[in-house]
Amino acid sequence: MRKRSRIFDGRTVLPMTAASFAMVLLIMSMLLTSFQAVIYGDPDYRFYEKEYEKYKVTEPLAMELEDVMEVTGYMMDYLIGREEELSIVTDVDGQTQDFFNEQDRFHMADVRNLFLGGLKLRNLCAAAAFLLVMGLIIAKTDWKRLLPRAYLWALGILLVVILLLAAAFSIDFTRCFTIFHEIFFTNDLWMFNPSEDYMIRMLPEGFFFDMVVRIGMTFVGMLLAAGGLMFAVIRMSRR
Repeated sequence: MRKRSRIFDGRTVLPMTAASFAMVLLIMSMLLTSFQAVIYGDPDYRFYEKEYEKYKVTEPLAMELEDVMEVTGYMMDYLIGREEELSIVTDVDGQTQDFFNEQDRFHMADVRNLFLGGLKLRNLCAAAAFLLVMGLIIAKTDWKRLLPRAYLWALGILLVVILLLAAAFSIDFTRCFTIFHEIFFTNDLWMFNPSEDYMIRMLPEGFFFDMVVRIGMTFVGMLLAAGGLMFAVIRMSRR
């Protein structure tokens, strides 16, 4: 009779399940971290500045790039919770006025709640993954074999999801961008009018496309780094 693999043995089902959950949570925490790394990784926001120059946002805003960067810095401080009110007076469209209007403030309040909520979820995922891994070690399971296998399993599922999302975004980014907002926002305040709203002139669709690509590349880099760590664990288990 053919011998059953130890990984599916009754005694290892629970440890393998725990390891799988840990790796899924780890990957989720890396995904959310990649958002923060790209959005706030550079305190000088040089990526934003390059994007503004690429899409020539100063022309429709009738602003100096220095003023656009000042508005950007204030907006990013608001999103991370360092500022309480989204309001900054600057020279825009030939006038000295508040860059943001009421729709901007309502929508960005939703965005801030979503972003800060994502960071809290990231912390919970990372903490839960750590506790599960520590539980496997303390229970003296064969964690050096379980974790790499669980990581590859979770990575395989993620790869399928990524390929499907990448195909969808490359085919119709605008439609996917719209669906994203419809899922995460309960109102239509994210639908701006470029003729009236300065913020959408500063952040055109191309900016968000480039941001998604940058986040994706950062996430892949984190996955590869974690994969390298799992390879090292496999090497350890063979000694």
